[in-house]
Amino acid sequence: MSYYVYMLKSKEKKPVTYVGYTSDLKKRIILHNSSKGAKFTRGRKWKLIYKEKFKSKKEAISREYYIKKNRSLRNKLKNENFNITSL
Repeated sequence: MSYYVYMLKSKEKKPVTYVGYTSDLKKRIILHNSSKGAKFTRGRKWKLIYKEKFKSKKEAISREYYIKKNRSLRNKLKNENFNITSL
């Protein structure tokens, strides 16, 4: 089974980001946009701006933690335009 670490950006004037991990990226984004995802994401509309694929849950959790704690990396990912065409 594959796991993904992803970053979402809110569709607001002052956007915020959210970093998470999942084994089903498409389903998870649908949950976030229907206010059934993580508490922080409720009430906002999100777009996927970054994703990475991992072979194990342990690797994905480790990378998620790293991105969440590394503010400069998070801002770099937030401000770059990655071409996320399909899930």
